[in-house]
Amino acid sequence: MPKRVYLAARDLVFRAKFGAALAGAGAEATRDEAACDLAVLDAEAPDALERIRGFVARGVPVLAYGPHVRAELLRAAREAGAVAVPNSRVEETLRDLLS
Repeated sequence: MPKRVYLAARDLVFRAKFGAALAGAGAEATRDEAACDLAVLDAEAPDALERIRGFVARGVPVLAYGPHVRAELLRAAREAGAVAVPNSRVEETLRDLLS
C-alpha cells in the first residue's frame, strides 16, 4: 500500500516539488490528517508547533521545513518531535523518508 502523506505547504513551488517526490516514491498526497503515514508541515505556519505535537502524539512522523535563517524555529520543531530541515534540504529529506 502506498504511503499517504499529508502536505501542508503554502508555497506552490514546494507543493509541486513534494508532488513529484511522492509520485516518484509511489506515495500519495492526502488531505485527511487522521489517515496519513507522514505529515509535511511548513514550520512558519502559525499553528505549526501545535500541529507537530498532535501528529507526534498519534505516532505520525513529521517533516517540518523552514528558512535556514530561522534556526530557532527549526529547533523548536525538532523539540516538538519533527524532523526539521531548512528549505534547501526538504525535498531530499522527503525522498529519504519515503524510501
